[in-house]
Amino acid sequence: MKPFVLAAATLAACTAHAQTGTLDKVKASGTITLAYRDSSMPFSYLGAEGKPTGFGWEVCGRVVEQVKKATGRTDLQVATQAVTSANRIPLLINGTIDLECGSTTNNSARGKQVAFSINYFYTGTRLLVKAGSPVRGFADLKGRKLVSTTGTTNMLVLRKFNVEHDAGFELLGAKDHAEAALLVAQDRADAFGMDDILLFGLRASAPNPAALAVVGEPLQVEPYAIMLRKDDPAFKKLVDDTVATMMKNGEFEALYRKWFLAPIPPRGINLNAPMSPELRDNLKALSDKPNA
Repeated sequence: MKPFVLAAATLAACTAHAQTGTLDKVKASGTITLAYRDSSMPFSYLGAEGKPTGFGWEVCGRVVEQVKKATGRTDLQVATQAVTSANRIPLLINGTIDLECGSTTNNSARGKQVAFSINYFYTGTRLLVKAGSPVRGFADLKGRKLVSTTGTTNMLVLRKFNVEHDAGFELLGAKDHAEAALLVAQDRADAFGMDDILLFGLRASAPNPAALAVVGEPLQVEPYAIMLRKDDPAFKKLVDDTVATMMKNGEFEALYRKWFLAPIPPRGINLNAPMSPELRDNLKALSDKPNA
């Protein structure tokens, strides 16, 4: 298929879904499809039984309960679909998935294609290295290899930083977070640049967590949010209302403590990641403001 034909088909699919609306689509089909990431701990990842779990996954579960009420489909089935950084937006636009429950940054560029819920986490780009590595921050990367995950905002931030600061590192791309971490473990890369909370999750799930370290000051602060189709105000309102209710009644903070301040599966390791000032503020502001 020629590029312009493919683009037209994608746009047509997106327009059709926006016209019918996710709630109408779900009500008619009796199924809602949730997307998960297989290694974005603790937001969305595969647990011990090979099933999706995590903080973001549970928030999306609360959304599903509200979808059941809104559509009258108490028999609503939940289908699951694994996604990557590269395919999550196309699969949302073409209707393969209805909601993405992972670790996606809410930014202005993505906002031209998709919509986001109220922000439910804030993070910054840092480095995962082997314990004892001479790399303790971004200034130590000159002449070294840095890997990041293709299709992420981190890759763009790191590429820009490399040019603007003449940092002198070679930037490699990995298909997912797990592959990037493996490159570091196998000494094929000196560091993995990614959102700090995901790096803490990868470290916690490694065979020997003590062999890895998260280092460096964060380059920038970015918000995470649940991703849904653009131009679907009824569904966005339902998702936002669900998140807002959780933030107001204390359920959100309880869920946060469960996943960030207590032992989590599969290894029972505590990430010990207190709520950031930005997230604490957003429990009151309830903002869906994107990163620049």
